[in-house]
Amino acid sequence: MLNAATHYQIDYPDLSLILALVRGGTLARAAALLRVDVSTVFRAVRRLEAALGQTLFEKSRAGYLPTSLASNLAQQAERAELALEAARIGVEQGGEVISGTVRLTCTDAVLQGLLLPALAQFMPAYPALTLELSTSNDFANLSRRDADIALRLTSKPPEHLVGRCLGTVTYQVCASADYARRHAGQDLVDLAWIAPDDFLPDHPTVAWRREHLPGVRPRYRCNSMQSVTELVRAGLGVAALPDFLIGNDLQPLGPALAGHDTALWLLTRPDCRALRSVVTLFDELGRHVRGLRP
Repeated sequence: MLNAATHYQIDYPDLSLILALVRGGTLARAAALLRVDVSTVFRAVRRLEAALGQTLFEKSRAGYLPTSLASNLAQQAERAELALEAARIGVEQGGEVISGTVRLTCTDAVLQGLLLPALAQFMPAYPALTLELSTSNDFANLSRRDADIALRLTSKPPEHLVGRCLGTVTYQVCASADYARRHAGQDLVDLAWIAPDDFLPDHPTVAWRREHLPGVRPRYRCNSMQSVTELVRAGLGVAALPDFLIGNDLQPLGPALAGHDTALWLLTRPDCRALRSVVTLFDELGRHVRGLRP
């Protein structure tokens, strides 16, 4: 509860009103979310601001812009909304419900190739569990406590994190079928290369190419392996790709790059092991992430 200078006490309908207007941005959209008419929302906001003695929204040409107070109250409203939903689910299911928000970080390539298929299998069983996803190429997220779980391709996970290795990832030089046909018989060094050099200088594919094809200068440089893969699919050149991104639409031009395997690690902070929501998601990911060699 929030006690304003006037001793007015915020209740759940007030929070719902603020959250609807923050989400909607206009009276009309807020009214639609609340299933009332526009004039009801307008009068309710005016009454609440008068009761609190503070401005909640600034009217602009873009709509209703929340003040810092309204933004903070909207965050509290979202937490209350999630708690209420978890309680309802618990009543319906007749047992304890895993609820809360878990923050997960991975690269966009791992997200597309491995994480999304896994989430589709088990997340419907946890309707009260909220997942916040961010894509990044480093471990700083967990170190700064910006995330609770990370899926990372690495041979040496940081010692301050705990987790398990989910399998080995290999890499192969690939091209689209059309590009492979148009450049059949050409040496790899003469093809248009797509690479993440400037953004991932220590990536296994970069190390392999610099060792075996030192004369190659990539024609395209991308800031992620997912982007590299999309350019290869578009027929713009060749690249060394992780095995979980090589689908039927791409054609390997040789065997796996010997000596340049890496591993997929599922990691968390030691302090997160006491959180049921984090432990549950961690265990489910360990069971459902597939497509790697053991």
